[in-house]
Amino acid sequence: MANPWFESVAVAQRRAKRILPHYVYDALIAGSEAGLTIEDNQAAFREIGFQPVVAGRPNERRMERNVLGLDLSMPVMMSPTGVQAVHPDGEVAVARAAAARGTAVGLSSFGSKPMEAIAEANPNFLFQMYWINDRDWIAAQMERARAAGAKGVILTLDWSYSHSRDWGSPALPDRIDLKTMIKYAPAVMTKPVWLSRFLRSGKLPDLTTPNMVVDGGAAPTFFGAYGQWMGSAQPTWDDLAWFAEQWGGTCMVKGVMRVDDARRVRDAGFTALSVSNHGGNNLDGTPSPLRALPAIADAVGGEIEVLLDGGIRRGSDVVKALALGARAVMIGRAYLWGLAANGQAGVENVLDIMRMGIDSTLLGMGVASIDDLQREQLVIREGFDRPLGVD
Repeated sequence: MANPWFESVAVAQRRAKRILPHYVYDALIAGSEAGLTIEDNQAAFREIGFQPVVAGRPNERRMERNVLGLDLSMPVMMSPTGVQAVHPDGEVAVARAAAARGTAVGLSSFGSKPMEAIAEANPNFLFQMYWINDRDWIAAQMERARAAGAKGVILTLDWSYSHSRDWGSPALPDRIDLKTMIKYAPAVMTKPVWLSRFLRSGKLPDLTTPNMVVDGGAAPTFFGAYGQWMGSAQPTWDDLAWFAEQWGGTCMVKGVMRVDDARRVRDAGFTALSVSNHGGNNLDGTPSPLRALPAIADAVGGEIEVLLDGGIRRGSDVVKALALGARAVMIGRAYLWGLAANGQAGVENVLDIMRMGIDSTLLGMGVASIDDLQREQLVIREGFDRPLGVD
């Protein structure tokens, strides 16, 4: 049997492509419309370089950090992602891997595993919510998360796509039944590893969303939950202030790309924000979060915690984000490829890659701690920044 260890996230992605049915893999790499944003999410990191030193480098490097009130072994957290049909253990495997490597996990409202199981696997879990239905329903979902032990909540607002996308988005089933199994059988039969994992687990991929249940009813399917979101009124700034007050603790808005929005999120009472464009799955033509990060960090970084989500593939990417003002980053596709490649061990592998990459980058830069990172230590092309919503 081949060595299950992989040396980079790129290798994990190649293994995931070999293992996953094409429609599952395509869902992971999909972006909106022309794919301009998803391309820029990674291109931005390639436009930044480092200034290496050759002597006087530190023998030990520190990367521990307190983020969102949680003591983490490194500034890398697991971003919430929807139904994880890449492996039968799904979000539970991700939570366990994060716990094993000393970091936190975000769980999506559209996840396939219940929040109570995630809390048992990793007490440092954050529950991600959408603005769905009405305040009463949201408050009930919030109370379920509180009872489960969530250390904080993430309100995702970087998703506004109400209709179909024209680039890379595959047709996915709403539920697994006999008709669906027949339709997708050709693609599944060519991927025996993926199929055998689910057969050994004794269950088919779960396309329901158990965390969308607040009253003891049946869990909706992914697209059923999506329909609830589409039918909900868009939140106002008063709604956001109510949300922060209702939770009364660590709460973050995910999806901020403008300075003026960042200030209003701060004023609404949130303790953190994530600069994000939903991994390129929202309004196409939005710049990379990395380009918007410096202006937002300069504006509000001293008052609320600023994180970044989007395009992280290696430890050096993490260092670039931190030097530009992020307190931590969240990863999504990277750990999903690790999960597909080798389950929980694959997710741990990805986190090890991130840790080793951060350490190697700090060593090459001659920096002893992530707390010492500054923009001036980077090599940045002219015109790199995209300060949005600036007075």
